[in-house]
Amino acid sequence: MSLKALDYESLNENVKNCQYAVRGELYLRASELQKEGKKIIFTNVGNPHALGQKPLTFPRQVVALCQAPFLLDDPNIGMIFPADAIARAKHYLSLTSGGLGAYSDSRGLPGVRKEVAEFIERRDGYPSDPELIFLTDGASKGVMQILNCVIRGQKDGILVPVPQYPLYSATISLLGGTLVPYYLEESENWGLDVNNLRQSVAQARSQGITVRAMVIINPGNPTGQCLSEANLREILRFCCDERLVLLGDEVYQQNIYQDERPFISSKKVLMDMGAPISKEVQLISFHTVSKGYWGECGQRGGYFEMTNIPPRTVEEIYKIASIALSPNVSAQIFMGLMVSPPKPGDISYDQFVRESKGILESLRRRARMMTDGFNSCKNVVCNFTEGAMYSFPQIKLPSKAIEAAKQAGKVPDVFYCLKLLEATGISTVPGSGFGQKEGVFHLRTTILPAEEEMPEIMDSFKKFNDEFMSQYGDNFGYSRM
Repeated sequence: MSLKALDYESLNENVKNCQYAVRGELYLRASELQKEGKKIIFTNVGNPHALGQKPLTFPRQVVALCQAPFLLDDPNIGMIFPADAIARAKHYLSLTSGGLGAYSDSRGLPGVRKEVAEFIERRDGYPSDPELIFLTDGASKGVMQILNCVIRGQKDGILVPVPQYPLYSATISLLGGTLVPYYLEESENWGLDVNNLRQSVAQARSQGITVRAMVIINPGNPTGQCLSEANLREILRFCCDERLVLLGDEVYQQNIYQDERPFISSKKVLMDMGAPISKEVQLISFHTVSKGYWGECGQRGGYFEMTNIPPRTVEEIYKIASIALSPNVSAQIFMGLMVSPPKPGDISYDQFVRESKGILESLRRRARMMTDGFNSCKNVVCNFTEGAMYSFPQIKLPSKAIEAAKQAGKVPDVFYCLKLLEATGISTVPGSGFGQKEGVFHLRTTILPAEEEMPEIMDSFKKFNDEFMSQYGDNFGYSRM
């Protein structure tokens, strides 16, 4: 009997080979337990509002008015909405060709792209061209668009940090390319060694792979480190020497929890380096409204900016964007509001600053609470979360636990995380979903649970971990690598 096109056996092999751990086995089991009535704490994905973060008032007011523009004609509107929110809603509606229900340009509304360019100029001190900025349905769609342009077949390789965010491994697999890993050094606070990059490229080339692009995630996901300016300079020189496109995933640039290593954009460092390198390196930078103190994951707003990309290539990228007609228009307005928030003197300014500072300060405290909590547990060691939204502790699994996992047909850290989920309701992602060195095991959890719940969550984790280590333990101590 012949197979039909959507019978499993005849599906595109790239689809079947594609894995996405953040919504994988652990998440599916957690969802089952939730249906059975168990309380689940979903720390598997950076989804702030799902874990209780309140939306910022001003952007929601503006978008609410844009969604329901008839409210602007109500004589009592000024009693419900502040004047600056009303003015901004009118501004954004004037940029559209028919409100939020109409398609925009495939690159996004020109007025919003101009606001993004002005934000980048203020941040970096260098000009930004709105024509080289595309608004997208979240940063993920932008990453997928660019990788689709770069990957021509399985012999094309993309350098990706390991541990990595599985958007990259899944998309590269889906597009039929090859992921070329470069390992971050856990013992060096997840630092990046350029010698490691060179070895990764050399090894790939020896296998007939043409390495065409390099991904950096700064601040890191899942590892939470912030790259130094010196490290970024090394990376840019390396990309220049090797003629690689640099894909700068900078979606966590607002999430910084220490003062020693502030976020600095790849574009600023590149421009600071001057010609010829500033004219040579091809760079695509990504940002989103999903992270930072906004956490508007469900709105799906993002952008990418292109640097040193030839005009004919920009035209081809525009053609690909045009297939989807238009990015989400309400998300574009969220992006405009993120890059152009209330200013000093505006009616909503004080409330906006109070809300945003409150979220960031709480995240800073939660980063410390979680790191300290993990480091107080037996056979667990965790680098401090300098930025982003995650902790990535290493779990030193006893040999009996590894053998029990084998007997259960599970990868060892999946086995540990499933046991943790069943015992505590804490849903995490095993480190094997992000990539890790052979024989080393981790889990990733967000730092997003409500601050007042964090002590109870960490106590619950510690109780489970200590019991697990007692059950499977080899009675060994543990020291940092």
